[in-house]
Amino acid sequence: MPLTKQALPLSASPRAVADARRWVRDICVELGREDLVECAELGVSELTTNAVLHGAEPIAVRVRGTTSHPRIEVIDGSSQPPTPPTPSADPEEFLTTFGRGLSIVAMSSVAWGASIEPDGKVVWFEPAPEVREDGGAQAVIDSTVDDEPRAVSDAAKEVRFLGVDLRLYSSLTRQYYELRRELRLLAVAHQDHYPLAADLSAMFASYERQVPDEIHRAVRSAGNAGARTVDVSVRMEPEASSIVSTMMEMFDLADAFCKAERLLSLQRTPDQREFHLWYLGEMVRQLSGERPRSWHADGGDTGRVDTQHVS
Repeated sequence: MPLTKQALPLSASPRAVADARRWVRDICVELGREDLVECAELGVSELTTNAVLHGAEPIAVRVRGTTSHPRIEVIDGSSQPPTPPTPSADPEEFLTTFGRGLSIVAMSSVAWGASIEPDGKVVWFEPAPEVREDGGAQAVIDSTVDDEPRAVSDAAKEVRFLGVDLRLYSSLTRQYYELRRELRLLAVAHQDHYPLAADLSAMFASYERQVPDEIHRAVRSAGNAGARTVDVSVRMEPEASSIVSTMMEMFDLADAFCKAERLLSLQRTPDQREFHLWYLGEMVRQLSGERPRSWHADGGDTGRVDTQHVS
């Protein structure tokens, strides 16, 4: 049965470490996984310390995965990725050196890593039954943040999103990141049990390459300005149409998996799905030469920001 424990908010203070450690220990006992308590406490202590010292609020800890493979995640508001530990010539050095940090996370894990997102990061680990003596698991770090400028060919076409609802867009983006992260973790940590996860994760990555990240920036900028809707204009390659069309079906399939608890993420709400179909549909329609159609979720344009042209 998938674990969907509600996250525990943490303060940015030394008390956060003790709170996270006690909470994780209690959950391991509740799950009947007393064998994981030592490594769970060690790992979450280090990750929470890092979040307090080097991350940003909001900070929280949660447990996902399954009883067989529980996964502890520490969330914070900084997009700065963690620095994986450097292997030491002396394995015991990890345990005897003050400030061992992520080295002890690696040694306490079956698998561990981080997902970097525009509004923060999730550093996760699956606790091992005992502290490892081989230097620990290798970190798996993936990112949805792309700082490289996107090349646009002469064949690219303008796609205009009119009246983008910022509330729906933001909630859908959070839901998407949860789903994307879940597939990525299954692909890297449990490939044997979920052989399709790697293929699905690759499909999502291909889709992300087609969608200009400038859309997200325009939405964030409009939200910071206090708007409720925004018009955005970007340029996209014609071949993106087929990939987006396929992903429209994949998102419905993912909803079915989430509803059946085969994935831990929540399925899209009816409002999110309707908005998503409009958003993706505008890409497909306009890339085939049709005119843009506005989204009218509010029934009006109150609070709209003028069109932002992004190339």
